[in-house]
Amino acid sequence: MNAIEVHNLSKSYGKVQALDNVSFSVERGELFGLIGPDGAGKTTLFRLLTTLISPDSGRAEVDGFDIVKNYHEIRSCVGYMPGRFSLYPDLSVEENLIFFAALFGVTVEDSYELIAPIYKQIEPFRTRRAGKLSGGMKQKLALSCALIHRPKVLFLDEPTTGVDAVSRSEFGICFQR
Repeated sequence: MNAIEVHNLSKSYGKVQALDNVSFSVERGELFGLIGPDGAGKTTLFRLLTTLISPDSGRAEVDGFDIVKNYHEIRSCVGYMPGRFSLYPDLSVEENLIFFAALFGVTVEDSYELIAPIYKQIEPFRTRRAGKLSGGMKQKLALSCALIHRPKVLFLDEPTTGVDAVSRSEFGICFQR
């Protein structure tokens, strides 16, 4: 079974066709990237596969679950880091991490070794409000929150937007295991 199966997936917003009969598959353990210009439908595809929106036609499965019929199961087994900062700016770094861990019934301690390569870089700022972090630190926090429950499939939508060159290379640390 593949991690992701997409068959003739389409989505439009009014007269704008964001996706038109897209099909592909991603094997388990495969690192798969979507490359295209702004407006090509990449974020729409991520939103469909993470069950935030529904397709107009076609079908897709994530971890063997149908994106329409089995959205609850998908939401518990995927991690999603959207392109824009979407954490709670009034919560501290540590509070955001604890909150996202609790949503999935885990603790930070349960998954610390998984997030440690990235989280250790922002841990000295754990009491700082997330909204007061630099762009790179926000992205590191968002990645830590997306990984905290050990997702089977991880979706990263422009994970290094607003991140300096040194921090970009540090993101690769998480995926070298």
